[in-house]
Amino acid sequence: MGPHSDERVSKFYAETYDEAVPDWPGEMDFWRSYAADLREKGERLLDVACGTGRIGIPLAQEGIAVTGLDLSEKMLEVAKQKSAGIPGIRWVHSDMCAFDLAEEFGLAIIGGHAFLNLNTVQEQLGCLQSIRRHLEPGGRLIIHIDYPDVAWLGDLMGENAGAFEPEQEFVHPRTGRRIRQSQGWRYEPATQTAISEMLWEELGEDGRVLDSLQTEPQRFHCIFRFEMEHLLVRAGYEIEALYGDFFRHPLADKSPGMIWVARA
Repeated sequence: MGPHSDERVSKFYAETYDEAVPDWPGEMDFWRSYAADLREKGERLLDVACGTGRIGIPLAQEGIAVTGLDLSEKMLEVAKQKSAGIPGIRWVHSDMCAFDLAEEFGLAIIGGHAFLNLNTVQEQLGCLQSIRRHLEPGGRLIIHIDYPDVAWLGDLMGENAGAFEPEQEFVHPRTGRRIRQSQGWRYEPATQTAISEMLWEELGEDGRVLDSLQTEPQRFHCIFRFEMEHLLVRAGYEIEALYGDFFRHPLADKSPGMIWVARA
């Protein structure tokens, strides 16, 4: 994999994203249920922070007109390769906090916890307001984010904060080599920020580490329930529903996530 560099990390992350990040239980059926009306109405879906098209491409294959927007050119390169020959799909390189596509959408989504990459109120509102300007009257925005586990966050301030722990192994889709992924976390309570570093190790047939690649620290804002509610209302949305998972169960103490459904 070679020495650490932003370019190499971005390329490796994009190439292996689909192997390392599976769909959440019930996720694609959830997105399909909300996208079903778009095809009949002739409306488009805006997939914000679309990454490699994990969500947008399956929906486009079912006849939904999809526009995917992402800041990572490497991710979009993978998305374009995966979607070659699929009609009705468009990829846009842009910042989710400030964009102008000169069109409107019936539904906008931010999946995969991507909204947590926005670490300031200015960034969060910029994103929500940019999306709102692109929604048809009464159009929906759906955001999937993590549900903060305060016990886990507390542990990230202990003596093992930042220590790498193995998470999973997968096969690199291009090279066929086995990759071990480890991650280290720490938490800044004053800013509600979880800080992550990722370590990927290329393994030989005997399990020896042949090469490694490590990311710079990445900052994720931990958004609590009523903070998200205030952000949406402040940005001009009416909250339609809040679910604790993709099976539409109500948010509960042990819910795995928060899925916000709001209307412009």
